[in-house]
Parts: sequence; structure tokens; C-alpha cells
Amino acid sequence: MAIDFYKEWLGIPEGPRPPDHYQLLRLVQFEDSADKVRANYKKLNAHVRKYATGQYIDESQALLNELAKAMLCLTDVERKREYDESLGREFEEVEGGPKTMDVILIEQKHISRDQAKEALEFAERSGLDMRDAFVQLKMIEPELAAQALAQELGLPYVELADMLPDDAVLDQVPKTTVKKNSILPLFIDQGVLLVACVHRIDHELEDELRLRFNVSVRTVLTSPKAINQAIAKYYAPGARNERAVQAAATEDSQNEKESAKQKPAAKAQKPKSPPKARRGPKTPEEISNDRKIGLVIVNFSFLAAYLLDQFLVKPLPPGGGFINIWTLLLYVGIPGLTALMVWQTYWKK
Repeated sequence: MAIDFYKEWLGIPEGPRPPDHYQLLRLVQFEDSADKVRANYKKLNAHVRKYATGQYIDESQALLNELAKAMLCLTDVERKREYDESLGREFEEVEGGPKTMDVILIEQKHISRDQAKEALEFAERSGLDMRDAFVQLKMIEPELAAQALAQELGLPYVELADMLPDDAVLDQVPKTTVKKNSILPLFIDQGVLLVACVHRIDHELEDELRLRFNVSVRTVLTSPKAINQAIAKYYAPGARNERAVQAAATEDSQNEKESAKQKPAAKAQKPKSPPKARRGPKTPEEISNDRKIGLVIVNFSFLAAYLLDQFLVKPLPPGGGFINIWTLLLYVGIPGLTALMVWQTYWKK
């Protein structure tokens, strides 16, 4: 009998499967507190990870991704409104725009009004944005600054340490693009590519990702440290499969062509020229391997001479010394010519 993982692992009563985002995250219907959404997600994420090994590893991975997608939807103001309306919620128009991050931090009692004023003046003098100003003045931690900025922009905030991105999505974005833009593609949810980054994605990068995935793109904010650690983890050598390698090679090739156009054409290479052999002396290991290969080939040449003698020369009618001459030529000529070719190919330094 199939196991109802929603009921067994999350305690969700029997009903529609899959459950809606609020049921999945064990929230009251239409919960508007992003902090409450993230807190429940963090607790359930830790619980499901207990099953991430053994016979239910695939099911736990799928459920972890489902929890993450629900959390990212319900902490994104625009996407949450669309989702709630799909469930029948009616909204009343609210006067006033979104709060700025300094107001948010003051209301949450993380900074004082004097500190907010100091950070604003520092940002104007240095050309930094408010988040970087708060962090450089050491008023708040980078993670808290990212959360406040996400709330100001109406975007979700994610702790990447709790996230397991979709490998199929990671594989389609080469490491060069990820490092250059400090991003980490996460999932495709309901026709939307969710991308974690430090700043809101610019239009040029958004267009590039839209062409790669043929879906719309949505920013998910996180801290610079979390992005750097995630890129190092998920794009370490050997971590991505062949598709990512090929995509990166294609992009690197394009970048090299663009760079070559800006340089003088003094060292232009001929098209379709074969790759040049490696220059310089061979290493001792290479010399040793070449000698072993040569000995094996020479030994096989003696075997070839023996087989030709047995099945070609000896069945001929008796011919006195004529047969002995051909036998001699076989045992001397074939190994001799083989040894000469081996010496030229493998033994000559």
C-alpha cells in the first residue's frame, strides 16, 4: 500500500492531495506573516530531512522541494496575492505604499531612528545602498539586512543552507554565469523560475535566463555570504553533470571570441587547424608507460609470426630450405619491423 507521506510525516489529515500551501506548511488559511511562514517551513524542513536517507530518499527530496516552493510563494507579496485569489480570497485596497527597510528595522526594534539617519547619510556619502550601509556600519547582520530588504521589495527571502535546489535547473546555468552575477537558480514553480541572488535581477540577466528556460523569472533574496557558499557547494569541480560542462564551454568559447575581436589580429589562427602536440619533455611516468606499451606490442608481433608460420608456411608442400627461409623471415622480419615502429613511436625520447 502506498504511504501518504503528507499524513505520516507532516500530520496533515486526509483530504486533497497535494494539499494547498497553507495546509502543507501547517498554517492558518491566508496567513500573512512572512516570519510565521518561514518559521513553520524551517521546522518542517528539519523534520523531513530525517527521512533523507534510506529507502525514502527520493520521496523526502520531493517533499522538501514542495515545502520550499510553498514557502517561497507565500513570502512573495505578488505571487501570494495571486495564489490567495486562486483560493477565493478577496482583497481590500490598502492605502500607502510598502515600507522602506529602515522603517521596517525600526519597527522591529533592530535599530534606532538615530542609527537609521546615520546609515542614510553614510549611504549618500559612499554611494552604497541602505542594506550595505547598515551592514558596513555593523548595525545589523547581513542576513537580517537581506530579510528587511526583501520585505521592502515584497520579495521572498531564503536561507540557502536549508534549501536543496533542483539539479535539473542547476545544470542549465553554467558556472561562469552563476559566479559573474552572484546567483543560484533554485526551482521552476508554476511556470516561474526562482533565482536566489543578493540584489534584484537586472533586465539583461532576466532575459538571458528566460531564454534558457522559456519561463518567467522571479528574484529570491539572500545574503552575499550564503550565495558564495552555495555556489562553492553546488558548482564545485565534478558537482554538475555533463550538460553544465557543455553549457559553460559554449559560453566560455563565446566570451573568448568576443575578447579576440577586441585584440589585434596579430596572432590569428587558421580555421580548423589540428591541435598542436604538447611540447616539452615527457615525465618519467609517461616514459615508463610508453615502454610497457611497446613491449606488449613487440610480444604480440612474435605471436603473429608464430601463427603465420603454423597456418600459412608449414601447410605448404615440402620445399627443403625454401620453407626454412620463409620461416626465418617471419620470425625476424615481423618482430623486427614492429620493434622499429615501436622504437620510433614509444621508446624514442
